[in-house]
Parts: sequence; structure tokens; C-alpha cells
Amino acid sequence: MMSSEKVINISIIILLVFSGQALAEGCGAEAEEGSCTDKKKALPLKIIAIVSILITSMIGVSLPLVTRSIAALSPERSLFVIVKAFAAGIILATGFMHVLPDSFDMLWSDCLKENPWHKFPFTGFVAMLSAIITLMIDSMATSIYSKKHKGGVVQRGEDREMAAVEAGKTEVMGPQLLRYRVIAMVLEVGIIVHSVVIGLSVGASNNTCSIKGLIAALCFHQMFEGMGLGGCILQAEYRFAKKAAMAFFFAVTTPFGIALGIALASTYKENSPRALITVGLLNASSAGLLIYMALVDLLAADFMGSKLQANLKLQIKSFMAVLLGAGGMSLMAKWA
Repeated sequence: MMSSEKVINISIIILLVFSGQALAEGCGAEAEEGSCTDKKKALPLKIIAIVSILITSMIGVSLPLVTRSIAALSPERSLFVIVKAFAAGIILATGFMHVLPDSFDMLWSDCLKENPWHKFPFTGFVAMLSAIITLMIDSMATSIYSKKHKGGVVQRGEDREMAAVEAGKTEVMGPQLLRYRVIAMVLEVGIIVHSVVIGLSVGASNNTCSIKGLIAALCFHQMFEGMGLGGCILQAEYRFAKKAAMAFFFAVTTPFGIALGIALASTYKENSPRALITVGLLNASSAGLLIYMALVDLLAADFMGSKLQANLKLQIKSFMAVLLGAGGMSLMAKWA
């Protein structure tokens, strides 16, 4: 099984290859017209976006990782479950309200040929296929890890990845820890894909009116999505170096996408047929992955778990947190 760093690196390389191919192809040449289009004014806004999104992303993903020093926010406490439910609602809304509609818009664009793009719902098909593949990876990775590390545990207060059973109080038994690690790795890959795509669109755009609204919306989006990912990384009990690497990759992906978009601004046209198809398919696959992870590995796993099943009051609070997170992120769809 590949390490999380290798999987993340491969994902970024694939995105770079696709992005380099998504060049201008005639249709959409008129998309950059209008009073809001100003390349010189847009560049400072993009730099502000890179810095602000980088800072808020780092804050969001790092917050859960320091909660062990705060008793009220430790994974064993009810407040952590509520915050995690809130973050899962944000991830779910990201898939349904942001990434999936964008894919529908792109793959149904008038810039694409009637046949086959307007004859078949590619977005729904790719999202469904992505969810099934995610299930397959989720299941197989858990099975492989379980066989490889059968009987392993992680001890409280230690950062070993797989410790043998020794004297001392154990915190998470092997199978559950392995599930947390698979969830963290798969979720990180899905978030990286759509984060780079979002950044690429912002970086390639010279529309100052849309960029201003996107900065605030993306800062909110990245911070709370980072909290959801950070909670999963925390539960995975990785060593400090791996936690730092995963947090770093999450924090830099959207700024990296913006920088890439700036570099490709002269050739990349978001309404060109090739760009629409490439980004539309990437968004659809990312949406399927995020929706599956939010519903199955985050929400269902917690709500069907023993802790919430034994506490109806905590269930209601968690449901409210999910609705609040999903509702807030859905509202952001008005601007981003």
C-alpha cells in the first residue's frame, strides 16, 4: 500500500498534466470581456487570495491537531463529535452544492458538442463511478492494512505508527485505527483534487468582481473543510512528521492552484472545450468521492457508532451541527 505522501504527489502530478492540456480552443474567447475584467488589478487580488487562503487553510487544518492539549476538545469528548459533525456537513455541502453543480454546468456548456456531451449525463455517471471506486479503495485498503498490521495498537501519549502490545494504557485498537488512517488518506486526496481545480479557476480569471467575493468565500470554505480533515488526521494517530506533511499539502493546494492559474492565464481559458471537459470530469470525480466520504466514513460511522447511539441528546446536537455546517456552506454557493 502506497504511503499518503506518494498518493498525494501522484494526484498533484496528474492534475498538472491535465491542467497543462486545458488550453484555449476558441470558444469562450469572449468570456473575459466586461468592465470587471482588468488583468493588472486582478493580479494583486490573486496574491491576496494566495496569502489569505494559505493562512486560513493552515489554521483550519491545524486546530484539531492541537486539541489534545485542550481537555474539552479531545476526541473522547462530546464537543469533538459535534465539531466533527459540523465539518462533515461542510464537506457534504461542498460535494453537493459546489463541486457537482460546477461539473454539470461545464459538461452541459454550449461550448461543447451536442453529441455526446448533451446526450448523456456524464457528471452523474462519473460521480457515481467515483463513489463506487472510492468504496472499493476504502474496503480494499482497510483489508490490506488489517492483514498487514494484524493485532497492532497505538499507545496513549506516543506517536508510534504501529506499536506492539506493551504495558500501559492503550487508546485505539488496530482495526479502528486502520480505518481512521484509510479515511484520512482518501479524504485528503479528494480534497486536494477539487482544491487545485478551484485555485486554477481563480488564478486564470481576470474578473476582479468575481475574485473579490471568492476570496472571502474560499477562506471560509478552506478553514472549515480543513477542520474536518484535521479531525480525521488527529484520529489516525500519525507521527508528527506525517501529520505536518498532510496538513501542509492541504494548506498549499488551493494557493498552488491559484499560482498555476496565474502562470497559465495567457493560455488557459476556462470556457475552452478541452478545459471544460477536463475540469468538469475532475469535479465530478471529486464530488463523488467527497459525498461518499462525508456520508459513509464521517457521518454514518459516527451516527451509527456506540457513542451517539447511546446518547440521544448528543445525536440531536450532532444533527444540528451537520445542518448548520451544510447550510453555511450551501449559502456560500451564492458567491463561490
